[in-house]
Amino acid sequence: MALAKQVYRVLLRRTATFALTVVVGALLFERAFDQSTDSIFEHINKQKLWKHIKHKYEEPRDE
Repeated sequence: MALAKQVYRVLLRRTATFALTVVVGALLFERAFDQSTDSIFEHINKQKLWKHIKHKYEEPRDE
């Protein structure tokens, strides 16, 4: 219960800090969700994506 009181006192007591907490939480959640879904997608489609097979089809550049 002490942790809940501390969180309330620090983050949720004032409207401005509550709004900032919501915005920061949403940004962090969005970032974590985006990275995890990208990781799952790449794991499911391993060796099927262009970045995995492009070496078979691209010609080396002469520079």
